[in-house]
Amino acid sequence: MHKPKQGFTLIELMIVLAIIGILGAIALPQYQDYTVRTKVSEMLLAATSCKTAVTETVTTASQADVSALLPKACETQSSQYVSSVTADANGVITVVGNAATLRGSTSATANAISLTPLQTSSTKLVGTTDGGKSIAGWSCGPAGTHGLEVKYLPSSCKSN
Repeated sequence: MHKPKQGFTLIELMIVLAIIGILGAIALPQYQDYTVRTKVSEMLLAATSCKTAVTETVTTASQADVSALLPKACETQSSQYVSSVTADANGVITVVGNAATLRGSTSATANAISLTPLQTSSTKLVGTTDGGKSIAGWSCGPAGTHGLEVKYLPSSCKSN
């Protein structure tokens, strides 16, 4: 009697390995981008307290010129994914990511995002004249210097 074959042929195994290799080549870069976007989300979360401090400083000011107060509004803070959070004289918050934890998918120098306070939907806050006014919203995007690539920004932060 003739016994039926059991198992897979070498060609069938090679085809399966090729399919797994192709799927891995597609999925791995997407996974790496996803992990960087997760770290960038924590960078935005770290800016939340600074946004609140800038908003309070501007809206509660008794004088129009708050440019000297705004850089002092945010305490320096850092975390596993954040090197620093600072505000300038116009209330623009710059969050610099920790290059060591973002490394691998981003350039070591492209690791900063900025949040800009807006008086209206398109008018940026001016620290020397807008004290005592309200902040209508925030514009978010890559920082002017060492800006993080747009593909790593969360969808809520691609408006700059």
